[in-house]
Amino acid sequence: MTGLWFLFLTVLFVLNLGMAAADLQRNRGWQHATATFYGDMNGDETLQGACGYENVINQGYGLQTTALSEVLFNKGRTCGACFQIMCSNSKWCKKGAGAIQVTATNFCPPSHDQQAPWCNAPRKHFDLSMPMFLNIAEYKAGIVPVVYRRIKCQKSGGIKFVFKGNQGWLLVLVYNVGGSGQVVNVKIRGAQTGWIQMERNWGVNWQVVGETVQRLKGQSLSFQVTTRDGKRVWSDNVAPKDWQLGKTYEGRNFQ
Repeated sequence: MTGLWFLFLTVLFVLNLGMAAADLQRNRGWQHATATFYGDMNGDETLQGACGYENVINQGYGLQTTALSEVLFNKGRTCGACFQIMCSNSKWCKKGAGAIQVTATNFCPPSHDQQAPWCNAPRKHFDLSMPMFLNIAEYKAGIVPVVYRRIKCQKSGGIKFVFKGNQGWLLVLVYNVGGSGQVVNVKIRGAQTGWIQMERNWGVNWQVVGETVQRLKGQSLSFQVTTRDGKRVWSDNVAPKDWQLGKTYEGRNFQ
């Protein structure tokens, strides 16, 4: 009986340990997904993409980036968000590999090829840059199961505002956003106007058009940026009154 009782206690301990590990993972916000890679070790095919970044290396993201499946991309609303990802429960996971940290910069489109439906809704999937994938898994794997969670974006310097467009269209690319990283609202204000709501054009690009652009000319410009967690940051007079298209201006960032 003593031996059976010891065996019973051992099994119970192992089960409780497994449940505790599962609870720990769940409490820390980890979720299950899959991951593949695209491009090459130099970042070809990954430098731009559906979020609207012009060059992720030049704009400070390096190759620590990922494309998101349809359900995670959420029509571009998740662009700029930061994730921690670990290879999980696969013989192809690299031994001793920790978690990688990446920023969402692109979209992994749904596929009609039933042999590769990784990015089709409702599947949660990360199409990583090749260097990031090889940090956690073997090349020959192709696809691996992972666990992931949202994390705070750590950025150096302030939020960057790239002015683009034309005489009747001001398009502002908003990048290098700290904190949540995921921008949900942008407002603009001239030195002689109140706050004006900007519209998301696509990804991380926000716009005002027509008469509003004319009103803002000749005035220094300020921005209010709101992220997914409800936090706001105000950047006052970041663009001078003689602001120009093609220029990049820097404001305050989230702590």
